[in-house]
Amino acid sequence: MKDLFTQINNAVLDLQSSQLQSFERPLKTLAKLLRHTDLETVNTELTAGIDLQAFLDEHAKETGGMLGSDSVDWPTETREYLGVVLLLIEKFASDPDYMMNFGHRFFYSDNKYMSGINAITGQVIIPFARDYKSYVMSAGEAPRLVIQPSNEIFIVHGRAESPREAVARFIEQLGLKAIILNERANRGMTLIEKVEAHSNVGFAVVLLTPDDLGHLVGEAVQPRARQNVILELGYFVGKLGRARVCALQQGDLEIPSDWRGIVDEVFDGKGAWKQRLAKELEAAGYVVDWNVVMKAA
Repeated sequence: MKDLFTQINNAVLDLQSSQLQSFERPLKTLAKLLRHTDLETVNTELTAGIDLQAFLDEHAKETGGMLGSDSVDWPTETREYLGVVLLLIEKFASDPDYMMNFGHRFFYSDNKYMSGINAITGQVIIPFARDYKSYVMSAGEAPRLVIQPSNEIFIVHGRAESPREAVARFIEQLGLKAIILNERANRGMTLIEKVEAHSNVGFAVVLLTPDDLGHLVGEAVQPRARQNVILELGYFVGKLGRARVCALQQGDLEIPSDWRGIVDEVFDGKGAWKQRLAKELEAAGYVVDWNVVMKAA
């Protein structure tokens, strides 16, 4: 299980590195994390008596000059400042266009809306996340600050159907939900867009099966996994972290050198892979019924 503040920090980092077409997702993720029930008491205290619109009407200074020259007279008292920014993040998440216009008005630096969003993130949201954590941790009753991992497990696979189905059925036996991309509607999305749309999972299993052939110049041809599988392996390692990705290799494959040490589990025909996968899931915070594992192995 991952510390809630780690997830908040990850959402802020994702927002910091996002583009105009992608900033909404980490922004909404951040707002959702800040609404966690373990933070409810602190949030109620921080926002008590604060009317965000009234505050902005009173403290936003209009110069009548260039875009970006207006300013906000932020509260100097920590509790009020955190409450105002917390409500502002909520408003941004419910209306991303408002964040773009807010940035254009108060943080404008060029003719790109994204520069305003980046400035808000760097000058307001990042300091808020730091100070908010300090405030919460100094509160009288520290919340649990832990989120249960999602019960959805993404399966990255190549063309081999048997390993894919075996992993999916095992995941379901553990009481979890297997996400297989080709079973989901395309809705006009490209492959990577479809991966992103279904990537809000707690764990990913990557099946490296010998579906392609390839080799370095001057070397013998070797079996290798499909290139999209390698791409998605990297995507989920980056998104979830190495501890939440388990790569299962079937047979003797060419593995990119960058993945040595990550791809170290073997998908064998005798079912021993189930115990190894179960251990990885347990280490990632899942409750594993080992009676089910032993019966399935």
